[in-house]
Amino acid sequence: MDSITAGPRRSGTAIAGSAGLALLLLGCTGSPDPGVVSPSPTASASGTVSAPPAPSGDDPWDGPATADVEVVAQELPVPWAMAPLPGGRFLVTLRDDAGLAVVSPEGDVVPLDPSGGAQQLADQTAPDGEGGLLGVAVDPEDTGPTRTVFLYRTGEQDNAVLRAELELDSLELRDLTTILDGIPKASNHNGGRLALGPDGHLYVAAGDAADTTNAQDPESLGGKILRITPDGEPAPGNPDPGSPVWSLGHRNVQGLGWDASGRMFASEFGQDQLDELNVIEPGANYGWPDVEGPGGEAGFTDPVAWWPTSEASPSGLAVTEEAVYLASLRGERLWRVPLLGESSAVAAGESPGFGEPQALLEGEFGRLRAVHAGPDGELYVLTNNTDGRGSPAEDDDRLLRVTLTPAG
Repeated sequence: MDSITAGPRRSGTAIAGSAGLALLLLGCTGSPDPGVVSPSPTASASGTVSAPPAPSGDDPWDGPATADVEVVAQELPVPWAMAPLPGGRFLVTLRDDAGLAVVSPEGDVVPLDPSGGAQQLADQTAPDGEGGLLGVAVDPEDTGPTRTVFLYRTGEQDNAVLRAELELDSLELRDLTTILDGIPKASNHNGGRLALGPDGHLYVAAGDAADTTNAQDPESLGGKILRITPDGEPAPGNPDPGSPVWSLGHRNVQGLGWDASGRMFASEFGQDQLDELNVIEPGANYGWPDVEGPGGEAGFTDPVAWWPTSEASPSGLAVTEEAVYLASLRGERLWRVPLLGESSAVAAGESPGFGEPQALLEGEFGRLRAVHAGPDGELYVLTNNTDGRGSPAEDDDRLLRVTLTPAG
């Protein structure tokens, strides 16, 4: 949800310190501009937050990019997430229909066989507000005629993660099994994103379910990023060996991804001031509901980039070799955060710095829900104008193919 009233909390505009001072200065002149935090952020004369210095070299991707867009498919009813299948196809979840469809590179949209596992999935999904059939991930290590699929659904009592097998030829879903349940649900803030990490474990974004106390409660699965095995058990190496919790203090994470250096990123909805891009560390606390945006407060981890909620409300996230991309709903744009000198940094055993955020596709396609990085550097983007908050065109919603090139 773009905004919702919650209990008292501190934001970057209410906390002293260098980052807080920078945003305080911005608050005196209106909404804060997008910011990128350096290891030691400083306020400039205009009140903006300094970005880290650009690396030496002439990497054209360190600057702005241009985007060319092609519509791949259209008239998708409330699509929410997508995962790649062989042959350039995508498996797409349809939130309110509680169903799945396969979209081909030619734009054909084929629903899964409605019998068997697909019917079971629909029967136990209870779409309501922002809830329904949400995240999907497909095991990239699978070969042969079937693929292991993970799904996140909102039910009558909770949110849950399920595993199933997808027959690629018949498009039949079978062996549907619940592997993790008891995730708090509500009509908003359900989280829902799923991603298989480079370590082979499944990462689950769980929202606070509109109850801010969930985010700081170590016994609650709400307001967390969870890390589990394909069988739903807490993954080896979790901060608490008996818990699936990987990080806490989240409001509503809906984007997960990793760069080539192994850093994990997450996009997060703010309440009414600042949305966030965070680098996720195991056991770290990201501050909600005490902090929204950068606060510089001991015990909480600040975001690396942030935006006014009117300009972002970021849902899906994708990481390419040159940038982090965030699909924004209320902001109706695709945010690009460059990874400065990515290849040279990784080769030197370092993590890339961050460049100035850039808005792409602003106002061109409406609300953007999900983004996926293709094999050749292209992006695939799902619009979300039929989700009840947009102004859908006749051909909404759409799957877009975005080709990026360095500007100049």
